Amino acid sequence: MQARKEKLEKLRARMRKSTTANRQSLVEESTKAKLTARDTARLERQKKLAEMLRTQAEAEERGEDVERAKNWEWTIEENENWEKKLARKARRADYEFHDDAHAARRRYKKDLDFLKPNLEVYNKQKEHALGLAAGALSKSGSSTPSGSALTTFDASCNQMVPTTEQSMAVDAFYRDANTLLYADNKPSDEAIDLLISKINRDVDKKAKFSRKRHNEDEGDITYINERNRVFNKKIARYYDKYTTEIRASFERGTAL
Repeated sequence: MQARKEKLEKLRARMRKSTTANRQSLVEESTKAKLTARDTARLERQKKLAEMLRTQAEAEERGEDVERAKNWEWTIEENENWEKKLARKARRADYEFHDDAHAARRRYKKDLDFLKPNLEVYNKQKEHALGLAAGALSKSGSSTPSGSALTTFDASCNQMVPTTEQSMAVDAFYRDANTLLYADNKPSDEAIDLLISKINRDVDKKAKFSRKRHNEDEGDITYINERNRVFNKKIARYYDKYTTEIRASFERGTAL
């Protein structure tokens, strides 16, 4: 029995040693993988920087403009999209209040980015309302009706003009404040859930919003920005002992 106990203790000790070695090996492999990924990213950054410097040096030797040579790699569509992105970024960087129309438009653009309307579904609804062929808007972008029942030829202007049916269809699809039709459009469940999440997000944001400043508890506001507040605080440490009585006299109206 004693020999069996000793053999069991040796097996347990070997198991503990094996478990510790496995855990240590796992930690080492994980650390090595992290270092490898970090080194790979660093080498990739250094490689891109070296390629950029080499391209600039070669362009300067040939007497070429680096930015002009780089711009040849972009297509017209990519360049237009980039310019639109920069213009959009510049518009959104303007946080000043101009008027109510400007503020409403900024709010509308933010809501539009969050809701992300489904243009494919919109085009299908437009095709159905205007009597267009399936896929006419998505393929060619044309809004010409496929059926001859919605258009007629006007000899006076020598062109096809919309009929009364198409005009009514357009009025029904593009509704405004004067439209009497309502409650005949049922949105999808995904659109309803997205709108609910948007409303809940606005409610939470409004509940967390507060105009209280962090330094309002200090007393009177004698600064116009954070930098001015720090400057006033430094000045007060040296001159408050001389100016406190003068300031109090001015506030009481008893100063000479």
